[in-house]
Amino acid sequence: MTLICYREMALPLWKNLLQTTKERILQQRRLSLYNGAHGYEEELIKKKLQQFAGGSINLSKEDNGIGILTLNNPRLMNAFTGTMMVELQERITELENWKDGKGLIVYGAGNTFCSGSDLNAVKEISNSQDGMNMCMFMQNTLTRLMRLPLISVALVQGKAFGGGAELTTACDFRLMTPGSEIRFVHKHMGLVPGWGGAARLVRIVGSGAALQLLSGTARVDPEKALRLGFSEQTLSSSDETRALEEARAWLSQYTEGPVSVIRAMKKVVTAGRELPLEDALRTEKDIFGTVWGGPANLQALVRRPKHK
Repeated sequence: MTLICYREMALPLWKNLLQTTKERILQQRRLSLYNGAHGYEEELIKKKLQQFAGGSINLSKEDNGIGILTLNNPRLMNAFTGTMMVELQERITELENWKDGKGLIVYGAGNTFCSGSDLNAVKEISNSQDGMNMCMFMQNTLTRLMRLPLISVALVQGKAFGGGAELTTACDFRLMTPGSEIRFVHKHMGLVPGWGGAARLVRIVGSGAALQLLSGTARVDPEKALRLGFSEQTLSSSDETRALEEARAWLSQYTEGPVSVIRAMKKVVTAGRELPLEDALRTEKDIFGTVWGGPANLQALVRRPKHK
């Protein structure tokens, strides 16, 4: 059978599988953890959060398929105000709809990552129900961030405290600059993590190390993060511009290649992490079907890279 015949037979199947799988995965990714049965009314929660203004969440999309998500509230060490929480959700929606995206760098303006929640907003929503609403809203948002079909990395400069530390766990990888630190300070606030940080931390460093970091409010510097497997690398520069360039270069070794293949790789890993084995295998089969006989696969067959 010639390659042309193979292409003609495979392409319709590939398109059909791609569309079906895209729809199913998009539905799964956007599926809310909470609904009305949990007392979760998203529009009312957003209206409440928008009362607490300040800062912004900025997103730029580069031609190489890498997005830059910037926490921009340097006056408060990039602490999350209510409007920033809502904007983060909006930026995640943009990224879900970005078909050319392959990677994402999350970092903070002003040479620091994020100090958690803005305490002025926290004081105003200190009753239990408002706190639970914020918790559910941020868990939904950070779960969607974690499930993006983009390879994500948190670039940790300066401080990543409290909710900022939790945000780092929603990324696939973490890079730290010299002198930076991650610290789960929730105990000092009379709290536990509420944005999903504890559950994700256990999966990254294991239950024993997670319990030590949470209950001991331990300072995690770059050296300790490397030992724990919490960070991938300590960058050479603390300068914001140069650190961002280093992060781009580090991420590009994983995002180099066809968009469809890079995104498919992230999807099969997400399925393997989150689904029971049988479901993960079926999902992997479906995703495999979207790239088998696809343009990147056919081009590779022409090049025959395995045999060189």
